[in-house]
Amino acid sequence: MPRAFIRALGLVKAACAKVNHELGLLDVGRADLIVRYALEVAEGGFDQHFPVDVFQTGSGTSSNMNANEVVARLAGAYGTDIHANDHVNMGQSSNDVIPTAIHLSASLEIIERLLPSTRYLRESIDRRAEEWCEIVKTGRTHLMDAMPITLGQELSAWSAQLQLAEQRLRDSLVRLQRLPQGGTAVGTGINAPENFAALVSEKLSELTGVPFTPMDNLFMGLASQDTSVEVAGQVRALAVALMKISNDLRWMNSGPLAGLGEIALPALQPGSSIMPGKVNPVIPEAVTMACARVMGHDTAIAIAGQSGNFQLNVMLPLIADSLLDSISLMSNACMSLADQVINGMQVNMTTLSTALHRNPILVTALNPVLGYEKGAALAKRAYAEGRTLLEVALEDTDLDEKTLRILLDPSALARGGLQPGMKSSGG
Repeated sequence: MPRAFIRALGLVKAACAKVNHELGLLDVGRADLIVRYALEVAEGGFDQHFPVDVFQTGSGTSSNMNANEVVARLAGAYGTDIHANDHVNMGQSSNDVIPTAIHLSASLEIIERLLPSTRYLRESIDRRAEEWCEIVKTGRTHLMDAMPITLGQELSAWSAQLQLAEQRLRDSLVRLQRLPQGGTAVGTGINAPENFAALVSEKLSELTGVPFTPMDNLFMGLASQDTSVEVAGQVRALAVALMKISNDLRWMNSGPLAGLGEIALPALQPGSSIMPGKVNPVIPEAVTMACARVMGHDTAIAIAGQSGNFQLNVMLPLIADSLLDSISLMSNACMSLADQVINGMQVNMTTLSTALHRNPILVTALNPVLGYEKGAALAKRAYAEGRTLLEVALEDTDLDEKTLRILLDPSALARGGLQPGMKSSGG
């Protein structure tokens, strides 16, 4: 099972021991030892003693008992009788511990890793967008030449995608931070003391600094994994955004002679296995593969999420492993894109300028003056003859060169046009 999940198991065991002691159910000696070693488990001190496979019993009982037995064995080494079930697992069941560990581990991974990584990538993109806010290039729709856009505007779309991804994740955290601990076997709380759910959530909040609360309906917390399905969907949405950004980078970097060649990515792997000097877009390709894996995990989690039979979901380990792997993959992908691509890529100004000034689609700016049909004829002639639109328009219209240069100014068009008599559509 993932390191983040084992960490969560240790935190749950420590929190439960603290509560059981405060309620007078566990003596101070046993409680202190359980808390001590449960926290060491959480910190990764005994990961080698957690060999249980992901593909185990659907409740995750094997992993829960793995944690109980490791803590009991370590704590019992001091001569105190500490039983894995009676003491370490007091007031608990695998059926509420494992769903709680899923919510806890995913919350911590999103807060501590994924959101900071996503923000770091967005801020890196924002810096380059500001740096390149005046660089005008040919826009593309359907992979075909379209109206001008600034490189800064193009990157701003990536930044906005990431900002919305962060927002979606934060929205989901509200539900992910509600825990089913206290439901025990079937949601009734059998063998758990009164107010156990609230007290354990309170202790977990103290241990992590994250505001956890009990679920309103503990039966739902055991029977379903709808929140995990939701969060997996939000991570998938981030993967979709990163896939789009990575593919844009690959296209813009393509060539450099026979492709677009608009930008040059840092050379991380100069030379292929047979073609010397060939530089491939390694990181964008790696990210797209990670994104594909996350999309597969999302499907697995959706199937697992509907695999609840009556009072218990029976694919909990698969959900934990898939969700945490998705979060980890996207955290690493964001950091790699920022550090190894965005921060070091360069702009090929000559390529951008040449394509921009030979783009017949600039004729769109003449629609209000000449009409669509005349504009289309000008564009077709420019394409056919390999000439600039300005040259053709000077021959086929009554507009003088000064007027045409104003109307066809790419910088003005990237700001929305600014044709005579028309209001600018934006800055």
